[in-house]
Amino acid sequence: MSNPFTLSFGKEPTEFISRLSQTNEIIEDFNSKDPVSQVYMITGVRGSGKTVMLTKIKKMISEYNDWIVIELSPIKEMLNTLVAKLDLSKFGLGVSIENEPPVYDVETALSKMLSELKKKGKKLLIAVDETVVNNYVREFTSVFQILMRDEYPVFLVMTGLFENIHDLQNQDGLTFLFRAPKVVMAPLSIGAISKTYDRVFNCGTERTKELAELTKGYPYAFQVLGYLYWNQKDNPDMEEVVQQYDQYLEEYVYSKIWSELSTKDKSIVGGIVEELDENDSGLVKNSSLRERLGLSSGEFSVYRDRLVRKGILDTSNYGYISFKLPRFKEIVKYWI
Repeated sequence: MSNPFTLSFGKEPTEFISRLSQTNEIIEDFNSKDPVSQVYMITGVRGSGKTVMLTKIKKMISEYNDWIVIELSPIKEMLNTLVAKLDLSKFGLGVSIENEPPVYDVETALSKMLSELKKKGKKLLIAVDETVVNNYVREFTSVFQILMRDEYPVFLVMTGLFENIHDLQNQDGLTFLFRAPKVVMAPLSIGAISKTYDRVFNCGTERTKELAELTKGYPYAFQVLGYLYWNQKDNPDMEEVVQQYDQYLEEYVYSKIWSELSTKDKSIVGGIVEELDENDSGLVKNSSLRERLGLSSGEFSVYRDRLVRKGILDTSNYGYISFKLPRFKEIVKYWI
């Protein structure tokens, strides 16, 4: 049997823990007679499972006969691509617009196609993965808003990092995206991870619990650690596994996350590392960190909350913060 885990982002591995409740919520809403929203935004830190969830939604929606699913790249011209992919004859919807006068405007062409879709009782799901803010995305979302207003059967699911989704929502004329429900990718259940490892490795609950806790519920870590342990499952050397684990997390995720932090963000992270080096609890008291960094309560809250939204910090323990990502302290301490 080949390794059931993967190191590739976005690829649906043999072993993965699905997020069925959130996925089904979106699909059920889209299929309802009066949808709550025609747009959903999926956001989370790199490796949190955004693309895997989007892929699952696309696959499940595609199984319905009344749906057409098209994925668009956010770094290429989107409207012309959509018109090109929405080939009516390909989907068996007739060619009634072929004999109409030539269309020189892409929006008009799209409207004619969507009118035909509506007549045939079909719906269109557009998927955009890892969205960014550029002219292609701004133009596309602006037109999509008009298509929704004109009551065409169009639906949109976009994934993106917090800062990209936030920046897109703040673009002039695109505030409708603020009303779109957001799915924030939460950590996976440690218990579910442990059970999966136990089933795959059959190495006892004590070891699988140790492995699961090393992931902190981070989906990419679940895959990486599973992949590395599988390669040594007959005679595992945990010290070597953890060393390789750190290396993959650093090279594939954490170095990129670190490069995107502001100088102030990095100083907050550095202060947390120093505080954690002085205690064994894994938690840092907010007041102690503010004092160390010389920040006012208001200023500290701004940066702390931003790091929380970026998926780096955990504030679930009142008055305390900790790193949400596994082995983050051990890896970034060498960059401070």
